[in-house]
Amino acid sequence: MWDILIRGGTVIDGSGTPGVPADVAIEAGRVARIGRDLPRDAVRVIDAEGLAVTPGFIDVKTHSDFVLPINPRPKARCAKG
Repeated sequence: MWDILIRGGTVIDGSGTPGVPADVAIEAGRVARIGRDLPRDAVRVIDAEGLAVTPGFIDVKTHSDFVLPINPRPKARCAKG
């Protein structure tokens, strides 16, 4: 049984290839499996039909780029969501 199953979204893996319809299974906070029609046994099922699913994608845009002229080596601002 998965902790979370994200069903039917368009999975975009960041390789530059077009997204494909697939399910994403999450177990212990990590992507456990990506594929079509994964077993539905999950604690939580999320319907992602019509949505993009980007496992492992981190958006590093922080809107703090205005400080770059003052501090050209700012600290990273990625946070656990």
